[in-house]
Amino acid sequence: MSQTKKDENVTVDVQMDVALINVLKAPKNLRAKIPWYYAPVFLLLWVALFFAVVVPLFDRLPDSVTIAEELEKPGQFVAERAQRLLYDFDRIGPKVVGSIANEELTVAFLLAEVANVRESMRDDLYNLEVDVQQSSGAYMHWNMVNMYQGVQNVVVKLSTRLSPSESYLLVNSHFDSKPGSPGTGDDGTMVIVMLEVLRQLAISDQTFEHPVVFLFNGAEENPLQASHGFITKHKWAKNCKALVNLEVAGSGGRDLLFQGGPNHPWLMKYYKNNAKHPFATTMAEEIFQSGILPSDTDFRIFRDYGHVPGLDIAQVSNGYVYHTIFDNYDAVPRDSLQNAGENVLPLVRAFANASELYDIEAHKEGHAVFFDFLGLFFVYYRASTGIILNSCVAALSLSLVCVSLWRMARVSEQSVCRIYIWFGILLALHVLGMILCVGLPLLMAVMFDAGDRSLTYFTHIWLMIGLFICPAIIGLVLPTTLYYSFRKKLDISHAYHLQISLHAHSVVLSLFAIVLTAISLRTPYLCMISTLFYSAALLINLLSRLHDRGYYWVLITQIFQLMPFFYFCSLFYMFLVIFIPMMGRNGSSINPDLLVAVICAVGTFFAFGFLSPLINMFRWSKFVMLSLGIITFIFSMIAISDVGFPYRAKTSVMRVNFLHVRRIFYEYDGSVSLDDSGYYFDFQDRRLFHPLEDTSVNLTGLHNIKEDCDKHLMCGVPCFNHRWCKARTTGHWLAREEEVTIPGNTSLILLAKTILPSGSTVRYEFELSGPPHMVLFIQPLEGVAVEDWSFIRNMLDQPDDYTLPYQIFFSYGKDNSPLRFHIDFVKSDRNFDVPIFEFGVSWHYLSYDYKRDPTGLKFINDFPDFVHVMEWPTLYKRYVF
Repeated sequence: MSQTKKDENVTVDVQMDVALINVLKAPKNLRAKIPWYYAPVFLLLWVALFFAVVVPLFDRLPDSVTIAEELEKPGQFVAERAQRLLYDFDRIGPKVVGSIANEELTVAFLLAEVANVRESMRDDLYNLEVDVQQSSGAYMHWNMVNMYQGVQNVVVKLSTRLSPSESYLLVNSHFDSKPGSPGTGDDGTMVIVMLEVLRQLAISDQTFEHPVVFLFNGAEENPLQASHGFITKHKWAKNCKALVNLEVAGSGGRDLLFQGGPNHPWLMKYYKNNAKHPFATTMAEEIFQSGILPSDTDFRIFRDYGHVPGLDIAQVSNGYVYHTIFDNYDAVPRDSLQNAGENVLPLVRAFANASELYDIEAHKEGHAVFFDFLGLFFVYYRASTGIILNSCVAALSLSLVCVSLWRMARVSEQSVCRIYIWFGILLALHVLGMILCVGLPLLMAVMFDAGDRSLTYFTHIWLMIGLFICPAIIGLVLPTTLYYSFRKKLDISHAYHLQISLHAHSVVLSLFAIVLTAISLRTPYLCMISTLFYSAALLINLLSRLHDRGYYWVLITQIFQLMPFFYFCSLFYMFLVIFIPMMGRNGSSINPDLLVAVICAVGTFFAFGFLSPLINMFRWSKFVMLSLGIITFIFSMIAISDVGFPYRAKTSVMRVNFLHVRRIFYEYDGSVSLDDSGYYFDFQDRRLFHPLEDTSVNLTGLHNIKEDCDKHLMCGVPCFNHRWCKARTTGHWLAREEEVTIPGNTSLILLAKTILPSGSTVRYEFELSGPPHMVLFIQPLEGVAVEDWSFIRNMLDQPDDYTLPYQIFFSYGKDNSPLRFHIDFVKSDRNFDVPIFEFGVSWHYLSYDYKRDPTGLKFINDFPDFVHVMEWPTLYKRYVF
């Protein structure tokens, strides 16, 4: 903080103190309040603290180490070298599974860099083994069979020559990317961090006990195929006892620990002792594992299929460029590489010497509660400890509130019963305020969505101050403000009334902590922190008798609210930094403003819960509410102007996903009922296509495909994966006159149709070939069911968990051999000379190894500069067999 800002804050504090003292010196007046003109100063003080303390610490990154400094700083991560490697990685371009860039160029790049490490390695201390794995397999991913063939992993094992340990540490990142994106942030940043960590370990004279396996996996975006191939098939997989999974959900910034374990709190001990720049929260873990985020990581695969506990760490800043062409070298600050390296390198060293790896089951002791404070230090404890801590702090808080109320009755010569009646009234008003604190921001979200103005804050995050935070403060304080305004007779001082309103907030938090802890959540640590600091302030006020000296207790309360305020502001600011860019790719079915409004409201409740009621210690507090309302109105007017247009070129783009589709529908007799071409759109945010109206792209004829869902298999479109298929009813179709040119060969051959010995079952055998990504849809007709097939049987064995039509997603890396499969259908009347099932097959040409036709290229170029398009040609054929 600058000296000027410090002086300003000191001046403000002195002015507030003087005002309080003047009130105290005045003749006894039960309704005494501080002059109204200090109210804006009070509110602006906390806003200034947010921008002066929270934001700078949130954005803080360490100074990067250069190659020239390496000799002076031995054993440290060198960001400059990592940045040079990242430049080479970026130049390869998009790395889609099955493309030359992914399967040949990137693999060659990794092998060359590992060879460079081998040349500089201490051969007398270490062994270095390299294996390029090609793996095939399948597993269920959400509602589809996720099947892969010949996807690649570059696997490197570094071990100390004299170590007998057969327990390995696994460190994972992925090098593939989404179509059109070079993937330099996601996940090139962590690939390069791993290479530099590997180099530092290999040249160090500090040996380690357990071998370290560096998994550079080549099919995460597909999704999560290469990690599944490693953990279920690789020769080293069974020895991997702990995991550090490295991801990026944006580009640059600090790396967040958002998942740990499960059930291995000792992992947090190592993070606490070794992560130089801690950044973590249990709340993120519980949110991520709830499934409300449109993301998944390899961590789940290692956890579910390998039972490997570990840490899931990701950079989360600048999510606007995630999976776009702008996720490139220029978007990754060198200092963010240093930040990641200074966390990962000591973590890997520590885990590689951890005695727990010899028998991890012996250390399986339940979940952990963990969080950092502004990146300055890290706190963790077991969930069982959290239950005790939450309960004890809640009990302490409730007890101190009772003591305070008894003290008020004694000092003011009022009956305890009467004090408790006032407490009950203020508690009810506070509960109403809590409802309004959430309800008013939600009302704003609904109103803006109704006016087609959602996502106005997408580029300008500061708009949320007026749109959601000010309404949340108004809602939290308004009921008590009106109560004090209309209550004419006060039998106890207004200062006591304010204390009671803060006690009400403490009681609500304590009850929340007890209830949420009882249902096995760990997030109630937030309630514990808030009530702990308030209870400490209340205890000091009671012991020092400031409790009964007018507004003197406010000074102690505010001082003790500094740390909770800083923490809650930092925590919920982090969630906004993560979630707001996600709202640009969360689909159109849900109003994103609702989620953002809830984050702002809950953040306001925690950060200002003990501060906002103090607005009522100023005269004319109603006008403070009115001023906040005016601020909301002004921000609303700004939001509906051009400033509130969500997208900006290069920095916060609109995402538009579409396929250049050629459709051919064959009937049972072989005739063609439909043969056309067009663009199938899967719009990524709430505004759908509306921002594209009156722009350079011609969308005349675009229509929703929902009406086709009752007529055609999968609504008549080749939805790509489970996310596309889940949202297919919100998809759109734009016909084009020119036939889409399919840039490769495709084939589906019916090899045989055989009635099996039972007589009630018929087997269809097929051979499928084409590009590296193909999707099958299987819909048995009436009276027919799938009895067996050559795919994994999850869908057949658990019919209640999966709905028709069945989706089979198939992709390959290096191995492009045709896929042979069979499907067995059972039919009770044994008549197989009639239509048995509908069969949809789509061939997807994702990578730029396949050219787009001239009409498609022109259409792509017609989009305005604030749009990032992810597109590829697709052939879709529907058969009736």
